[in-house]
Amino acid sequence: MKKKQQATIKDVAQAAGVSLGTASRALNRRGRVSAEAITAVMRAAQQLGYEPDAVAQSMRTGATGVIGLLVSDFANPLYARVITAVEARLQTAGYALLLANTHNDARKERSLIDLFRRRRVDGLVLGPCEAEDPPLLERLSDHHFPVVALDRDFGERGSGLHVDHFGGALQATRYLLNLGHERIALLTSGSSLRPGRERIAGFRDAFAGHGLKPDERLIRAERSSMEFAFSESLALLSSREPPTAFMCLGTRILAGVLQGIRHSGRGAPDDVSVVSIGDTDLSQLFSPSITAVTWDLEAVGTALAELLLKLVEPSRPRESERIVITTQLVLRESCGPLRPGVRAASIAAASRGAA
Repeated sequence: MKKKQQATIKDVAQAAGVSLGTASRALNRRGRVSAEAITAVMRAAQQLGYEPDAVAQSMRTGATGVIGLLVSDFANPLYARVITAVEARLQTAGYALLLANTHNDARKERSLIDLFRRRRVDGLVLGPCEAEDPPLLERLSDHHFPVVALDRDFGERGSGLHVDHFGGALQATRYLLNLGHERIALLTSGSSLRPGRERIAGFRDAFAGHGLKPDERLIRAERSSMEFAFSESLALLSSREPPTAFMCLGTRILAGVLQGIRHSGRGAPDDVSVVSIGDTDLSQLFSPSITAVTWDLEAVGTALAELLLKLVEPSRPRESERIVITTQLVLRESCGPLRPGVRAASIAAASRGAA
């Protein structure tokens, strides 16, 4: 039996009634081509069962149709929703997404960047990582390699997106101070990361606005893990002057803080107030539901994809662009005013625990 010959792009162009160049641009989603031509070409390709040769296509166009994305941990629910939005937008533009974890290791990040470049991805989205190196992003851009930064420093010539972590921490801290809490513990990601630095700065600024200084011993910026948060929160609650409120990153850190509060025999909001930085299923479904600093994660992902699509489009000039996503405080059930005697009772409880 004679094998059926595979359809070619020339067959697709002829069936769609367009030129070979128009068919190529429509299939590759590159260059100027009308929506009508794209529809006709895609319909013809589907009817003919046309399957482009990805290797030949890459050699011809110099592009692979793949975008790389590096974050510290894509199991993090805050990253997961961003990644989903990035992928959805890139798919509509005809790109696939390749993911990798850096685990906040700068050496691993550099190794993965080299790997992705060898794999000839068309561009990169880089999440925050320890010992961030803005010149690294500038060098990549100088080599005409499109890169977009998420919540990290990227220099004057780079493009990226920042969440307003300073404003979110400022608003949440002011809220707790207005409730009468002055011993507020802040548990966040490492201060070497931009989000951690910005949260700490906003936290301190809120205290300064009230004519106060925070107890620096209550600022704990470490790796984001439940084990760290549990031991830190339990140690703080067992200290001679324990905190009456916690602000913490709403992932594993929030889970560890809530566990520490429970093990100390306290509860929110009667004994301790809790604010989550970042809104997750845990903060929404926990009882009592957790007041949270929130931002539009889907908007973050879509904006990152749009930034990168502008950079990978060969017909567009590569211009630096910076986007800032605002935050808001969602009030729920986990915070209350500092009640008379609560601090004294906490100190007494801590003293009994230390005895």
